[in-house]
Amino acid sequence: MHQRKGGFWPYLLLAPALLVVLAVVLIPAINAVFMSFQSYDLRRPSQIGFIGFDNYVAVMKDTLFWQSLLRTVYWVVFGVGFQFVFGFCLALILNKSFRGRGVVRSISLIPWVTPGVLIGLMWRWIYDGSFGVLNDILMKLNLIEDPIAFLARQDTVFPAVVVTIIWQGIPFFALMLLAGLQGVPGELYEAADIDGANVFQKFFRITVPSLQNTIYVTTLLRIIWVANSVDVIFNMTGGGPAYASQTLSVYVFNKANSLNLGYASTMSLLLTAVLLLVAVPYLRNLFKNQEA
Repeated sequence: MHQRKGGFWPYLLLAPALLVVLAVVLIPAINAVFMSFQSYDLRRPSQIGFIGFDNYVAVMKDTLFWQSLLRTVYWVVFGVGFQFVFGFCLALILNKSFRGRGVVRSISLIPWVTPGVLIGLMWRWIYDGSFGVLNDILMKLNLIEDPIAFLARQDTVFPAVVVTIIWQGIPFFALMLLAGLQGVPGELYEAADIDGANVFQKFFRITVPSLQNTIYVTTLLRIIWVANSVDVIFNMTGGGPAYASQTLSVYVFNKANSLNLGYASTMSLLLTAVLLLVAVPYLRNLFKNQEA
């Protein structure tokens, strides 16, 4: 019996979503490419025009661009790395059966569902050098004698914002890895217990291999999200002091906020290219493992 073809109906159902993607993603992306080849500064509308690769040459000579790019690498490596480690630990805990587990699971999601703007303002208050709760705790524990202006010092501001993004992203890894853990067959652990396997052997030979695809996907998504993150840093420090906490995405935002859209578009495209260099080999390795 021949299957009845859907005709145009499936395409009609997909049309609204495709139109939204076209309007929100594709058209702005194409527009950014065109602007990167223009002197597009809204403060000087009379000078808007095609300038070829001048923006790209200027970016390559921009010391602040390279500093921001290097800081973005640190931001992603330490931010996502510790999010994964602590998120995995939290997932293992939440996968255990204990009283009040549902409440703990719900509470653990609070950092993830809290808007980034609110997180930035909240942690700015926590780190405040005059009335911040962190200084109050450290002084009561006699760990410091005088308050520390964490967000006003170049040596402490970047570690402070990294801690904030780690706190925000832990629940994401915990939730995704917890879902993966619940799909691991219990018979594997029972067989391992019969064979005399210890905790570490079961973790590295059963748990981690079973979650390999989940780990790949969640880590890649978080790398992209953290690299493009603006709200947390901008609301905590604005990229300061003296650009000490400015990542590349924040630099792009600041340039666009100053109405130099051509230069900002150029840097955003270069950031996209860097993320593609990370994502393509990552996805290739993921698909290769799925086929194996």
